[in-house]
Amino acid sequence: MLVGALVGLVAAFVLSVDAVELAANPDAALACDINAVISCGTVGTSWQASLFGFPNAFLGLVAESVVITVAVAGLAGVRFPRWFMTAAQTVYLLGFLFAYWLLWQSMFVIGALCPWCLTITVSTTLVFASMLHWNILEDNLFWPARLQSWAMSLVRSGAFGILTAAWFLLLAAAVLLKYGTALFA
Repeated sequence: MLVGALVGLVAAFVLSVDAVELAANPDAALACDINAVISCGTVGTSWQASLFGFPNAFLGLVAESVVITVAVAGLAGVRFPRWFMTAAQTVYLLGFLFAYWLLWQSMFVIGALCPWCLTITVSTTLVFASMLHWNILEDNLFWPARLQSWAMSLVRSGAFGILTAAWFLLLAAAVLLKYGTALFA
């Protein structure tokens, strides 16, 4: 969780700086404007990049800072109440869904990808999966006994990790299938 949140925080910071630069000059050439497909400027000037009236990256600065705090406290031995961890998982589920909605918009509506946005998608997935893994192990989610037992068996057997790795492979495959060699043109 900590590693994913740190990576996400760095990406959110870079995206925030880029958002400020694009606000001052919408025609600015960003360092990650590589070609027609890999174009942070194209993504950053879309309406989707500021869905709530301010750059989405600002949400990442706040959210990842909270996750880092929870992760560090957890590593220090703090045991949060079940309700807190259930709330954290639920809020992060919303962030996970938002990240994938933005990925969908980027790939199929905007038609361009931002490497930093992809980094956010990957780090959000990593944080979500690691938080879910921990919450399953600690029985924090107030799930029915059968669901908790099934989830615990996935975690203990290693299948949860395999499913998470498969998710990352599917994510990479989706990008490659959509854009192919245009990514490298």
